[in-house]
Amino acid sequence: MVVRAERALGAVVGSAVGDALGAPFEFGPEGAFSDRFPEPGHGGEMCGGGGWDPGEATDDTQMAVLVAESLVECGGLELADVFRRFQQWAAAEPKDIGLQTEAVLSSGDPWDSAAALHFQVNQRAAGNGALMRAAPSAVYFAAHGREATMTAGRRLAALTHGDRAAWEGTAVFHELVRVALTGDNPLDAVEATLDAVHRDHRGRYATVLAPDWHPDQATEFNGAVWPCLGSAVWALRTTTSYETALRAAIDLGGDTDTVAAVTGGLAGAVYGVTAVPERWTTPLHVPLPGFADRVLRTADLVALTRLLTG
Repeated sequence: MVVRAERALGAVVGSAVGDALGAPFEFGPEGAFSDRFPEPGHGGEMCGGGGWDPGEATDDTQMAVLVAESLVECGGLELADVFRRFQQWAAAEPKDIGLQTEAVLSSGDPWDSAAALHFQVNQRAAGNGALMRAAPSAVYFAAHGREATMTAGRRLAALTHGDRAAWEGTAVFHELVRVALTGDNPLDAVEATLDAVHRDHRGRYATVLAPDWHPDQATEFNGAVWPCLGSAVWALRTTTSYETALRAAIDLGGDTDTVAAVTGGLAGAVYGVTAVPERWTTPLHVPLPGFADRVLRTADLVALTRLLTG
């Protein structure tokens, strides 16, 4: 039986592994991962490429770590502190940063209005850039119940994304992870979770989270929050292990690092950290630009997760 602590570690480490595993295949075609690695378990999948070293995590996990460290060091959600850390990181010119996120963090506007002001002007902020970093906060707030964890997801998303669609997707992810940490099947909780989604966005999420939905039916690129979350849930629903879920997610192509990070967070919470292959966790590393050139390894993520769960 997988215990809760192993599921929490699986969510955080599993998300980071998915990010690093998917990064070299970003914007590539469908099936590229399986074409290169047709036989599961033979190693070499943490191949690097596309500007990433083997096992190197992207902005997805870098921002997730900043959220986690703020939660631990502040003893709870201090949104101004999270935003300040994001700004410090962005100013150090990380290898990759979302256009939406970069615009908000570099705007010079206050933390509590920067994203909203950006959205008022651009009317485009439904990307997956808040969803991608949500595994640690989902783990942290899980013990506080559905309402608290979904509210925290929305508030963290709103720091960089002014479109409520991004808030709701992050909230749904938070809740599905919370359910998984209890040992229940998050897929069985989708319908109840949708009831807690804002009515203006419920229909769109109901579509992409439906059991018969396939990522080929997406009406937007999977860099948008709806198909990204839907693809992750689809990968979990149609496979039977952490490893096969990650392979399915990356083989979708497109925004592979983030789709795999979200899938890895969900699948890691379901199957536990022991299901994450050691050949993937060994090379994993998370640079933190702007923070004294720190580089976190898997052991550091484990230690950080344990602090998150108290």
